[in-house]
Amino acid sequence: MLKTILTGLTAVVSLLIASLAVAAGVSAHYKIVTGQERGTYIQIGADLAKYVAQPAGIDLEVMPSKGSAENVQRMRFEPGVKLALVQSDVYQAYLDMANSGNADAGTTIRPLRLIMPLYNEEIYFVVRNDSPMTTINEIKDKVISIGPIGSGTAQSATTLYHLMFNQAIPDQNVQSLSNEDAIAALVVKKIDVAVIVAGQPAKLFTDMNPDLLAQIRILRVDPGAAETTRAKETYFPATIRQSSYPNWLKEDVPTLTVKAFLVTYDYGLRDTVSNLNRFADSLCENFDVLQEKGHPKWKQVKLELPPLTKGWQYYPPIERHLRSCIARRASMPAGGTSASVQQQPTAAPKPKRPCSDQERLLLLCGK
Repeated sequence: MLKTILTGLTAVVSLLIASLAVAAGVSAHYKIVTGQERGTYIQIGADLAKYVAQPAGIDLEVMPSKGSAENVQRMRFEPGVKLALVQSDVYQAYLDMANSGNADAGTTIRPLRLIMPLYNEEIYFVVRNDSPMTTINEIKDKVISIGPIGSGTAQSATTLYHLMFNQAIPDQNVQSLSNEDAIAALVVKKIDVAVIVAGQPAKLFTDMNPDLLAQIRILRVDPGAAETTRAKETYFPATIRQSSYPNWLKEDVPTLTVKAFLVTYDYGLRDTVSNLNRFADSLCENFDVLQEKGHPKWKQVKLELPPLTKGWQYYPPIERHLRSCIARRASMPAGGTSASVQQQPTAAPKPKRPCSDQERLLLLCGK
């Protein structure tokens, strides 16, 4: 009985200390890794820092990156990085590599945990206006920018190409350019296609010079093509809306999409767990603010924790807090397992053999 009372008092005292720390402005200093400077991920990270982390007493630094594969690596191995934005196909690719026996992939991905799914990101296949191509199943044997190595775009582009054509993109046809450099290379005819993954409306296009926009267009998905049927084994139909780019598009463009997730690590240290629990409570309490004031993509996010496929796991402390908060919200009138105590290593182990193309995309190779 005494043990139960003491446990209860300890919990109350811990809660009071955390509340006083927030009230006093004492912050934890964490980082979130996002994406390219003019992409959607970095704006989503800025929204989380402003509307979720700040009210929770957390100073969240928003870090740009090449994209999802780099984010997985930095989430796992870079000190201070406590949150990451990761595409579903990249996360699954790591799991597949781990399950196939790749020890480095297993070391990297297995301690990571999901916080919640976010939104679908549209895949843009951009060509010059004078290109004879009209649909994505015509990109075979063309010179393609797949995005920087380490980006989710590179994973999506290579996976889609392999699904559609049952072969890898020929090495001589691959360029690994940033979004901005890919558009520039496209206009001067150094490449034929630029693959870009971004949630609409993407700043890359909304901020683009009208004269440059007039020189490019987006390929459509042909729903009747065999290549499209194969692509939809992993990706889902979507629409790039004319209303997202009224100064560019004359009509909606059918395309494909990939899901974005908010990811963390299987932390067990008390202070970190406490801070992330506050982050979870703030995420739930300020979710309406995110949808009202954040990037338009927040309006597509649902505050829910759907069942996960095999190998994917939610972070148990946050899962408990979110499920409790979601239940409370659901009851309002209209208007896991314990985290293991682990420390992040300071450097990734180096592969002991030559790298495959997939390992190179997932940054599992030495430089």
